[in-house]
Amino acid sequence: MSEDRSIREIRLEKLQQLRDLGFDPYATEKFKIDHSVKHLLNEFDQLANLSESAKEDKPTLSIAGRVVALREMGKAAFAHLSDGEDRIQLYIRKNDLDEWNENAWAAFKLVDIGDHLGVTGHLFTTKTGEKSLYVHTLTPLSKALHNLPLGKEKDGEQWYGLTDVDQRYRHRHLDLICNHEAREQLLNRSRIVSEVRRFFDHRGYLEVETPLLQLEAGGAAARPFLTHYNAYDIQVKLRISLELYLKRIICGDVPKVYEIGRVFRNEGVSNRHNPEFTLLEWYEAYANLEDMMECVEDLFRHVANKVFGDAHLHGIDFGKPWHRVDLMTAIQERSGIAPEELSTLESAKAAMKRVGLPTEKENNLGGIIEKLLEHFVEPHLQEPTFIVGYPIETSPLAKKDPNRPGFTRRFEGYVLGREVCNAFSEINDPIDQRERFEQQMGEHDKGDDEAHPMDEQFIYALESGMPPTGGCGIGIDRLVMLLTGAEHLREILLFPMMRPELTHDNPED
Repeated sequence: MSEDRSIREIRLEKLQQLRDLGFDPYATEKFKIDHSVKHLLNEFDQLANLSESAKEDKPTLSIAGRVVALREMGKAAFAHLSDGEDRIQLYIRKNDLDEWNENAWAAFKLVDIGDHLGVTGHLFTTKTGEKSLYVHTLTPLSKALHNLPLGKEKDGEQWYGLTDVDQRYRHRHLDLICNHEAREQLLNRSRIVSEVRRFFDHRGYLEVETPLLQLEAGGAAARPFLTHYNAYDIQVKLRISLELYLKRIICGDVPKVYEIGRVFRNEGVSNRHNPEFTLLEWYEAYANLEDMMECVEDLFRHVANKVFGDAHLHGIDFGKPWHRVDLMTAIQERSGIAPEELSTLESAKAAMKRVGLPTEKENNLGGIIEKLLEHFVEPHLQEPTFIVGYPIETSPLAKKDPNRPGFTRRFEGYVLGREVCNAFSEINDPIDQRERFEQQMGEHDKGDDEAHPMDEQFIYALESGMPPTGGCGIGIDRLVMLLTGAEHLREILLFPMMRPELTHDNPED
């Protein structure tokens, strides 16, 4: 800590010296930028030729960014300036720097790596062939009071720098500054979400917003977060899903709706689970399960092509149709358990025991079927696959399959052994829906605190009439992980929740 304070004290002294010279970096409110660094580099020859043709009266270009490298050589210096997207070399020469301000060189000598700087100048190529900006004037725009862990870089390889994973996640601004690959992965998340919106907007869906604070948190099997609404003196829950409010909008004769929003589930944390996450759900009137399958295929293909320029990513081809596999058939093929063995709770438990799975916590047939799916089938679903036909006990919002008693018109999508979506032909029979909720309340009374609650307002909406509807939900975080190749959820969250540090929270400690 003493060394870090010394660095900070030195930087504060330099800040005061800059102010004494008339270069207060915090006094400037605006700096006019003509070009991004990337544009300068891409159009370098044309812009440099303009400077050369103008000879003495060279047109000046204005850019701004963070100083990420600095090398002084007597009365001249080289620096690299990054605007976040790209970097360019600066050449600063004392005798050619701002003839109208004799303190300019002295001010530059007080600039450190990490400071923001605005510069004007003309383009030229050094003797070693590096595209550079010959600086005429400079304006300090901020002072970094800490050393930044930028590391060293040569020929595309990087040494040192910010490598500690815990510090990268806790101090994401440093990760964005120092690690280009991490930066691109995080920015790709926003690009993916933008393309998801374009996809649904183009198809005529209406984007809506529904409440985060709810009296009954429904639409999924999860434990909610609780909070208190002071104005009404009531306990409310943070939403665990978007589903029930969106379907109430369908009941209001809005035929196509979608929402991208935060949901909250008070459960465990893992490399693929976070209690706070972003969910996409969409609903379309007069559509069914098969329509939702086509929509999922089209969505993945569209986003992959638009963001990454290719539907083939990380060994997965999103350009072709997904496999469609019956759930019970897949369980039989992978476990040897025949469908008739899963017709009663007793025989299902016996089958589970035979294949070496524990049965103590299983109290309904649907739960056993999904446990078998998870254990025997999911790891083999590497190619994009729809698993179709889920048990009624675990699908309280899906329409019954008229051809298969005990099962519903529901599918889940899997890629690389991971669930990526969940979809139904939605229940629009209010009597059936009430019976399902009552069955779930019975499960709650038996100790299942994730069972679906009764929602009378939703039932009332169904009783007013809802057309046949297809609906689907996709976790945006998992979508981004899949398309970017991220191995851990925290890699694609700008600010993941972290346990508080016991010591002073400073990346330089």
